[in-house]
Parts: sequence; C-alpha cells; structure tokens
Amino acid sequence: MKISHDKSTDSLYIHLADRASVDSDEVQDGVVLDFDANGALVGIDVQHASIRADLNNLSLSQLPIGQLLAA
Repeated sequence: MKISHDKSTDSLYIHLADRASVDSDEVQDGVVLDFDANGALVGIDVQHASIRADLNNLSLSQLPIGQLLAA
C-alpha cells in the first residue's frame, strides 16, 4: 500500500494494489474509488484532502508492516 499527496491539486491517493484502474465510482463528493478489471478495489482518491484531514499527522496502528519506507 502506498499513500501519496499531490499538493498542486490537493489530492490524496491511497494505492491499495499495483494494478491498473479501469473503473471509478464517486461514492461521496470528492471521494472516488478505483477498481481493476475484476471489480476489486485498487485505490481511493480523496480530493481537497487538506480540508478533510490533517495531512501533517499520520498514525498507523496494529498493521502487520513488513517494511516501512518514507519518500
């Protein structure tokens, strides 16, 4: 899983799988779910992310993390 933020568009993207998105569904204003060819969720796009969340704070809890990389 990878989380990235594009400052120019203030879009936060949560990459759940390394597969191409072929379909999307806006489930709430500014929240888009991306699906692969099999209908599996591969990503979540949160637009206007800095309004919706405190991007300066990230907390991980009880995740089975094998490797943690900071970019």
